[in-house]
Amino acid sequence: MIKYHGTPIGGSKTDAVQALTGRFGLVPYSRPDQLNIVLQYCKGFVLDNGAFSDWRKGYTEYRDYNGYTAWVEKLQEHPRFHWAIIPDHIAGTEAQNNAYLKRWPAHLKGVPVYHMHQPLERLLWLAQNYEIVALGGGNGYEVLKSRAWWQRIREMMDIVCDEFGRPLCQLHGLRMLDPKVFSLLPLASGDSTNVARNSGQAARFAGTTATTRGERACLIADRIEALDSARYWRREGRQTSLLDSFYNVAQAA
Repeated sequence: MIKYHGTPIGGSKTDAVQALTGRFGLVPYSRPDQLNIVLQYCKGFVLDNGAFSDWRKGYTEYRDYNGYTAWVEKLQEHPRFHWAIIPDHIAGTEAQNNAYLKRWPAHLKGVPVYHMHQPLERLLWLAQNYEIVALGGGNGYEVLKSRAWWQRIREMMDIVCDEFGRPLCQLHGLRMLDPKVFSLLPLASGDSTNVARNSGQAARFAGTTATTRGERACLIADRIEALDSARYWRREGRQTSLLDSFYNVAQAA
């Protein structure tokens, strides 16, 4: 499983270089602050359209489709470019998001997003028509690892995996670099801003040798990368028990 670490990483340029060197990065269109560091030091990278930021600000449409595609077209020439998230709207309708897919230039390597409130039939259609599908939140599923979130994940995996638990396409988990999530799902890749957010909380690292933000970022990233995703999806039995167990632990914390 490839883990893409979201940028920008806080602290100095030295901290960011230390955190990202030899890893995989994600650069959002809305915050390309550390694009040059990612291009120079990461093993590979993906581009994010920044729709999550737009959604949190209350926008109901993706604001700069043409600007984003021009940005992707330029960066696609880089030898370590992997792919870009096709513009989407987290709370948008199926028709709205399908319209964004139709606008996407065929020569750009783009990945569609399935939002959890959308019909499961759309997820199946995406998996049958794209090499990679990104799985994101949606209306009613904003809280990662909530009971509703896990229940929907079960339904999604049952639809998008074959009888042996193998996904019909490569699956990418948006904001899913929590080991308690990706270790149970057959993801090919995932991303999050865990490193960027949590490396700034120095108090959490008391008693460790990580004194700089770069060192703290490396410690978080190393812990994430020490584990891998599940080889396949288990529909019943142990998998269900594990999901319920993780939910109950989170609720008790």
